[in-house]
Amino acid sequence: MLIGVAGLSVGLALGGALLLGALGWTLQRTVDAEAFRTADAVALLADSEALPDPLPVAGGQLRVQVVDGQARIRAASIDADRLVPMLRADQLRAGGRQRLVVDGRRVGLTGPVRVVTVPAGSPADPLTVLVAKSMTDVRHSLHVVRAMLLVGFPPLVAGLAVVAWRVVGATLRPVEALRRGAAEITDRAGPGRLPVPAARDEIQRLAVTLNDMLDRLAAARARQRAFVADAAHELRSPLTNMRTELEVSRRLGDATDWPAVADDLLADTARLGRLVNDLLLLARLDEEPSRPGRPPRTAGPVELGELLRAVADRYPSPPVRVVPPPGPVWTEGDPGELRRVLTNLVDNALRHARGEVSLAVTGPHPDPPVPRQRGTGERAYHLVTVTDDGPGIPAADRERVFERFTRLDDARARDDGGAGLGLAIVRELVRRAGGTVELVDAAPGRCGLRVDVRLPALVEPEPEEG
Repeated sequence: MLIGVAGLSVGLALGGALLLGALGWTLQRTVDAEAFRTADAVALLADSEALPDPLPVAGGQLRVQVVDGQARIRAASIDADRLVPMLRADQLRAGGRQRLVVDGRRVGLTGPVRVVTVPAGSPADPLTVLVAKSMTDVRHSLHVVRAMLLVGFPPLVAGLAVVAWRVVGATLRPVEALRRGAAEITDRAGPGRLPVPAARDEIQRLAVTLNDMLDRLAAARARQRAFVADAAHELRSPLTNMRTELEVSRRLGDATDWPAVADDLLADTARLGRLVNDLLLLARLDEEPSRPGRPPRTAGPVELGELLRAVADRYPSPPVRVVPPPGPVWTEGDPGELRRVLTNLVDNALRHARGEVSLAVTGPHPDPPVPRQRGTGERAYHLVTVTDDGPGIPAADRERVFERFTRLDDARARDDGGAGLGLAIVRELVRRAGGTVELVDAAPGRCGLRVDVRLPALVEPEPEEG
């Protein structure tokens, strides 16, 4: 506010100086114009050799003289000096129009006097018309304006400073309220909301945006705490099993079946390794979208029929069966990530299937479309299905199973069920590929569950030459 008031004061001072300069220049031009009009009229009389005596002059502030080349006065107005010219001989310039300021005492006036000269007469008898105009009125006008500016300037600046103080204070009061609210939230180290001003202005929109950010941070903090707690619990379980088995084996001594102990430890180690790998993958998936400027990940055309057969070859047939597609089915994505999606889905289906698990792919389907990952357009999609004949999942729980560390009641046993990360990884990887995933009933009137994965369709790429 101080800087603003100081700048305003400087601006007003410069404006006042400019006003005085412009007013003085305008009044000076007015005086010169009046004097030149009188001088030109007298010059016409001198040219026609009809100079009256005394010279007629309008106004009591004008003095007129007509002098010859020897600085002798030929004619003068009634109140002008008839013996002493208004200008000295060295100040007269033959044949030119001049503007001079002389002391008023030489002319018989008070203060400075403006004198203009206009040539007249013939070449044989050159004359010069001198017209003097007092500058007292001009100086008085400038003095009055200057006094008004000097008297009115301090109250004006003081009034503007008070207004600025009130306006700035009213403007920053909501900001101070936001600062206090942020300090209270920081001191509590917990969730909270900032006060939202009633005015619909930038501060109100800022408060709403900050509250939205705080809500997202609180939700992220809650997810992080739950994730850390669940991860610690899942990591502690295999470690506890391994420690217990080793302690029991040490107490049994020679009676310990060390090959069986080694098998159990290897199983717990493999489970621990899978859990760590899943946690690292989820951490990488969470980190990548939040890093601006990251180069696009490597993606290429993937033939889904071949990918389904490659994944099914890892499992015995039956129970895993692939329904062959009618032709090549192409999509675009990371082959490793898409393979991980199918592997997780097949592992989950085998865990609950009673008889078999079938894999199929169809497409392209034009409706419903899958939104493009970049831009606002839409594309056709291929539908990849993984179907099992197990007990299925209730409709109310089909969205919840995609959350991390979520197990349903029949999957609570850690020996049979996983850590609850498989479907969470599937959803993240499918989303990165620009697709969607959902759980539906296997078929009307039949038990089982079907996982529908929609992936963007890609035109069959041309074979490379060479």
